[in-house]
Order: sequence, then structure tokens, then C-alpha cells
Amino acid sequence: MPRRDFRLPPDDVAFLELHHTEWEAFRDGTTNWLLVGQFAVPAGYTVSATLVALRIESAYPDTQIDMAYFFPALCRQDGTPIPATGSTELIDGKTFQRWSRHRTAENPWRPGIDDVSTHLAQVQHWFLREFAK
Repeated sequence: MPRRDFRLPPDDVAFLELHHTEWEAFRDGTTNWLLVGQFAVPAGYTVSATLVALRIESAYPDTQIDMAYFFPALCRQDGTPIPATGSTELIDGKTFQRWSRHRTAENPWRPGIDDVSTHLAQVQHWFLREFAK
């Protein structure tokens, strides 16, 4: 039975149930984590799917989701290092790779518009952007 230690907004739940059926919302101490299993990784990486973790702040959805964490760690097949991925975080007993990616003034968090679906779309964009440099 998947963990549902905290509630996500109904639109997030509907999105996850439709597009990412392997998900859990669990609390580790005072930190809320959303885990999304079998998250697709595009060609060019050493894995085709990963477990992604998103830290969900208590003021979410008014407070942004920032960064993303991956297990197993993602590497490019060509061996080119991926910048800002050297830190790790122990989440649910696993060592996740942190991708330090943040919104900018040109792309701010928009309360009432942005949510889990838009953040995961950002993550997919990050994956592709690594090969467009």
C-alpha cells in the first residue's frame, strides 16, 4: 500500500494517478517528500527510468517546489559530467542525487498555476537541456 502521510491538492493527486501511478507522499521527520517511481529519463542517460523525490514544503502550493532528487543517480552515457549534481540526500533510506536547479526571475513559481505537474515538466526540460549545451 503506497504511503499517503500528507495530503496533496486534488489536482496533483489527479495528475499523479493519471500519469505516474507509482507515487507516494511520505513524511520523514518534519519533511514531506513526494516520490514518483518509474519516472521516464530520455535517451542519452545511463538509465531509462528513475525514482524522483520532490520536497514538498508545508506552505505548498503557495511555496514553490525546488530542485529534484534522483535514485539511482543520473549520468550521461557519454561520460560528460552533469553540473550541480554532486550533492546527495538520504531519503527513505536511499542516497538520492540532488539536481540543484532553481526557478529564476524570468521563470518564477506562480501560485495557483504551478504545481507538481509543472515542476515535473521542468524536470523533463532539465534532462533535455543537458544535451543542448
